[in-house]
Amino acid sequence: MDRVDRRRVFHVKLPGHDAIARNADEHLVTARVQLPRQQVQRPLVQVTRRLVMALVVLFVTVFIVWIDNKGYHDNSDDSVDFLDAVYYATVTLSTTGYGDIVPYSDSARLVNVLLVTPLRVLFLIILVGTTLEVLTERTREEWRQNRWRSHLREHTVIVGYGTKGRSAIQTLCATGLRKDQIVIVDPSAKVIEAANAQGFVGVLGDATRSEVLLRAEVQKARQIVIATQRDDTAVLVTLTARQLNRSAKIVAAVREEENAPLLRQSGADAVITSASAAGRLLGMSVLSPMAGTVMEDLIQQGTGLDLIERPVIKAEVGRNVRETEDLVVSVLRGHRLIGYDDPSASPLQLTDRLITIVRAQNPADPEAGA
Repeated sequence: MDRVDRRRVFHVKLPGHDAIARNADEHLVTARVQLPRQQVQRPLVQVTRRLVMALVVLFVTVFIVWIDNKGYHDNSDDSVDFLDAVYYATVTLSTTGYGDIVPYSDSARLVNVLLVTPLRVLFLIILVGTTLEVLTERTREEWRQNRWRSHLREHTVIVGYGTKGRSAIQTLCATGLRKDQIVIVDPSAKVIEAANAQGFVGVLGDATRSEVLLRAEVQKARQIVIATQRDDTAVLVTLTARQLNRSAKIVAAVREEENAPLLRQSGADAVITSASAAGRLLGMSVLSPMAGTVMEDLIQQGTGLDLIERPVIKAEVGRNVRETEDLVVSVLRGHRLIGYDDPSASPLQLTDRLITIVRAQNPADPEAGA
């Protein structure tokens, strides 16, 4: 998403749709929304198939006219050769009908009534059907897009569908988030196609532009995950996203730890330093391979142990942190994060939220962690 020409057209693309507008207007920014559906044939394949069918009908008509060419009259030379048969079949099927070649024998006229006329109707259906199919498809797609926009609320926008973005989605889906509540933004058409194949909505374009984020309905999003390849891009996306949505939770990833404060100043609620985090995990695994395995288990939702954030229940109000059923790691009180061993963490308050370690549960389980 870093080397994108800002003059390019962006498209919004939803799973299973392969038709993408390829032409770019250097002065006009446009976008298209495409919704999930079953795989369909590419437009070029559809047109080619219909063209072949039309040619087959034409050749059959030429053959019918040629085998009875003695029953036709040409005003120019009174005889009908093979070229004349092709000419007559073409103008007849296209309903042009110049009248310079006409059937005059009973057999030729009967063949025109029983065979050529039905072939003419079939020929027109094939040609007109292509146009009607395109118009119907566009109308249906526009209706689905409008319906999608009207129903999309409190969704999650993922900017960047690389390794970090895919891992974030995997974790979110493991906690029960539905695929139709995730919108992916990426500048690569191939990446968006891969996301579509997985059943996700995709927006093709540069997320530093507000027009692209608006196509992802970022203004109605509940949370935004920024997993770009470069830190400067992440800053620009964060600034744009925060300007469009003041209340969404924005989580961003950066490569260099020194850029984390800049991301926070740009509006990110949480910043993950990917390089440093990976390095710390590597160091921990060197000191204790099993400790590294445990940490991997904690951050991988849906297996073994899960690290979750949940509200304090009424039965826990006034209790000590260690008196809860779950293993509490930290207490979130307002905007302050308190360690489990901090005396101020107890007693628990109803407005507190607990960062706890729990046994992984199936997302379909109603008792799964919040």
